[in-house]
Amino acid sequence: MAGMIPLPYSTFDWEGDLPLRYPQKDLVIYEMHLRGFTKHDSSNVEHPGTFIGAVSKLDYLKELGVNCIELMPCHEFNELEYSTSSSKMNFWGYSTINFFSPMTRYTSGGIKNCGRDAINEFKTFVREAHKRGIEVILDVVFNHTAEGNENGPILSFRGVDNTTYYMLAPKGEFYNYSGCGNTFNCNHPVVRQFIVDCLRYWVMEMHVDGFRFDLASIMTRGSSLWDPVNVYGAPIEGDMITTGTPLVTPPLIDMISNDPILGGVKLIAEAWDAGGLYQVGQFPHWNVWSEWNGKYRDIVRQFIKGTDGFAGGFAECLCGSPHLYQAGGRKPWHSINFVCAHDGFTLGDLVTYNNKYNLPNGENNRDGENHNLSWNCGEEGEFARLSVKRLRKRQMRNFFVCLMVSQGVPMFYMGDEYGHTKGGNNNTYCHDSYVNYFRWDKKEQYSDLQRFCCLMTKFRKECEGLGLEDFPTAERLQWHGHQPGKPDWSENSRFVAFSMKDERQGEIYVAFNTSHLPAVVELPERAGRRWEPVVDTGKPAPYDFLTDDLPDRALTIHQFSHFLNSNLYPMLSYSSVILVLRPDV
Repeated sequence: MAGMIPLPYSTFDWEGDLPLRYPQKDLVIYEMHLRGFTKHDSSNVEHPGTFIGAVSKLDYLKELGVNCIELMPCHEFNELEYSTSSSKMNFWGYSTINFFSPMTRYTSGGIKNCGRDAINEFKTFVREAHKRGIEVILDVVFNHTAEGNENGPILSFRGVDNTTYYMLAPKGEFYNYSGCGNTFNCNHPVVRQFIVDCLRYWVMEMHVDGFRFDLASIMTRGSSLWDPVNVYGAPIEGDMITTGTPLVTPPLIDMISNDPILGGVKLIAEAWDAGGLYQVGQFPHWNVWSEWNGKYRDIVRQFIKGTDGFAGGFAECLCGSPHLYQAGGRKPWHSINFVCAHDGFTLGDLVTYNNKYNLPNGENNRDGENHNLSWNCGEEGEFARLSVKRLRKRQMRNFFVCLMVSQGVPMFYMGDEYGHTKGGNNNTYCHDSYVNYFRWDKKEQYSDLQRFCCLMTKFRKECEGLGLEDFPTAERLQWHGHQPGKPDWSENSRFVAFSMKDERQGEIYVAFNTSHLPAVVELPERAGRRWEPVVDTGKPAPYDFLTDDLPDRALTIHQFSHFLNSNLYPMLSYSSVILVLRPDV
């Protein structure tokens, strides 16, 4: 049996739990694998790798400044689909069997009681997260199922109505826009009602706060019914709709967006698919859908590592990507900003490897992305000179500063706050091992980076201007170069700086120097006030972030007084700084 279908079970005491309903602009999202979060022995929890085990670590996420967890797939999925290899398991979970059931392996009781304990343990996780002010978003997979192509196993839909639930060619071959063998026939009337019913169940019964839709562009493709009446419910002008054609107003997206229950939760699209459809900035949205901003990731990676030609694009990213979202009537918070996610390099590997090392996956290194836009900072691999390791630490901090000062919604991946490594493997879908486990022992070993991340998330929340409702204008934001008011948007520019008026901080100054050369920056003059450094990634911990309780904070600032008195600040190569305006005393 591939999976169990839980029957109606006893009532659950929600203890008055209600949706948190945070404005999306205020979110700090943490992408997390439920099992991997506590499975490593160093987690020291009673039930490692389970919903209950994760509950005992929720306080850590609150201290980290996270107020939204994006859980990788927790529906019942086929972890044994790679049965031809005893060393490979489906760890990530993007192979759903039962869309209404939590994964029984993620429960302390496993399949005991027919797996029904999974329901209450999932609810417990959500309830306890809400108590700590943390929303829970589910990563859901409605683009394909675990049944593979036309030669795959018969587990569920194929045995019920193959032609309804899958996109089929006239001779029965499966369309494969997902890259996983089949494509869910999302805009078929029966299928789209099934998807809406499923989403409602997880909101109403399980109290989740929203969804991230894997390969969501598939949900905008025409179904394999060949005529507009079946796709739209009414005739339209023009020819018949070819199977898989991208639709301007997809019925499924329309239904979800205008549903009285689902229209009020977070809806996040991975706005591309494996068939070449790329819709970042153009996903049908009804003003309620956000997107994983893959263009933000690519531009930020290139600018931070010092690639020419990206200063202007980087500035757009800092503003919430108005070039993608403003014309469509959307806001900065429709952009989910990220540098790393579960697929691809971790943040630590992004600054350690130029090449992928995926041989353990058993596919002769053919799988995984080949163009990672990474930079090893001078030497390949973890064993490197001390100067290279120092630069890598700076670069990780630079990426995190960028995430936290950008308009839009920041998201980072589990373990990136301490520099987790997967040994250069950028496609660890099949490893139920330490490679994918959160290393609580490493978190303590590299606590300096974790401290920096905590302080940066806190700083973002303390700055009203870093989570705006709308795109910033010249009334409150000013761009600078090495001299104030003179930004350099040339092809070879590797310096971007801005000052932002802030209702809580007064004004902040942020600069990124991604050149291999240091620079002395002239700061904007403000009569009767002076700039005070808060963040400098060029400094070793704990001086990379100057907190009020740092014993020698005043002495540290005084060491730069000869620069600050002249309205100047020195920046190391590949570094970023944040200064705050204070009264001149």
